[in-house]
Amino acid sequence: MVRWIVVIGVAMTAGAIVYLAFTGDLEFHMVVATVGGVFLSVVLGCGLMAASFLSDKSGHDQSVSDATKRHDPED
Repeated sequence: MVRWIVVIGVAMTAGAIVYLAFTGDLEFHMVVATVGGVFLSVVLGCGLMAASFLSDKSGHDQSVSDATKRHDPED
């Protein structure tokens, strides 16, 4: 799963660099900032979404869900 996230990050970064190349001159600092920003954003976003789905499917969130339920004293 981590490999797919990295592959998606590399593909999105390459797409961003190609887009920037077609729209203007590429400077070193712009390429470094784009690579860092796009790659880290995609990897972080995908990683956090994967962690939330994994946490939900494994049952780790159930104890939190049970703790936040409203308990009526009349029941």
